[in-house]
Amino acid sequence: MKRYGMVIHLRPELEDAYVHLHANTWPEVLQKISDCNMRNYTIFMRDGYLFAYYEYVGDDYEADMAKMAADPVTQAWWKLTDPCQEPVESAAEGERWAEMEEVFHHD
Repeated sequence: MKRYGMVIHLRPELEDAYVHLHANTWPEVLQKISDCNMRNYTIFMRDGYLFAYYEYVGDDYEADMAKMAADPVTQAWWKLTDPCQEPVESAAEGERWAEMEEVFHHD
């Protein structure tokens, strides 16, 4: 299992819409997350930032992320959520959610 942490800006004028969307996440989106071997997926919000955390339990992360990206329902979901977000300044070219470095963990 590998833990992932990511960060992105939340557009303040779309905060309510983003929260509403995630309070009503489509079941197909949730199923695709599970099908792609992501567990304990959580998004936190504070001061205009979104912080995501999940645990990847599969053995081919790139293939699972490609499977998710190719899913038409997930693509439709992202068309609603992506406009609410803005990559942080330090995000790599083409990176929306910037991956964070894990510096501490305790079970």
